[in-house]
Amino acid sequence: MTLALLDTNAYLRLAKRIRPLLGIPFGQKHYVLTILKQVEDEVRKNPRLKFSYPWFSDIDLTAERLSKQVRLSPAEREQIEAATSVLREHVLANAREYTTQGRSPPSPTDCFLLAFGLIRPAIVVTDDLGMHKLAHVFDIDIWHGHELLKKMLGAKAIDNDRVREIYTALENNDDLPRTWRDAKHTAFKKLFGPKP
Repeated sequence: MTLALLDTNAYLRLAKRIRPLLGIPFGQKHYVLTILKQVEDEVRKNPRLKFSYPWFSDIDLTAERLSKQVRLSPAEREQIEAATSVLREHVLANAREYTTQGRSPPSPTDCFLLAFGLIRPAIVVTDDLGMHKLAHVFDIDIWHGHELLKKMLGAKAIDNDRVREIYTALENNDDLPRTWRDAKHTAFKKLFGPKP
């Protein structure tokens, strides 16, 4: 089993559109999607996210998240918190690098997710370009959301219609990251055709 850990935005982009989403193995490597309690907390404590995603509190989705969350032993938590501290210090020491080219500095929650990926190990799924930069510095496995979608499509965990629905919904909500736009006519060329 290979854990694929969704950050807040990756979860919010997919959870309403792929159900069930968490805890179901797919592909040859038996990828299993999960989230951490920190993602739950981040949405619940952020008034803008709570307002923008009222469905987050849906009883079925809440039950799915709680039942599929990864539980950490005290030793694992200690290791992850130590790694989080190292990642956070690196971001603060190199702040300029994380505020260019559309990037924003990874937050403490972002650093915790990446530290989890480093210690556990797991693949972190995010469209946050700052997190991608930090992951590459520390050699942490990381995917964009569209890469996860491609893997799910290849494993027949979702079909072409679902991919189109997700792209349409994200476009309609003005929530389609640049990397997804680029992938639309490269990774998903069979679905959407070459770049017009």
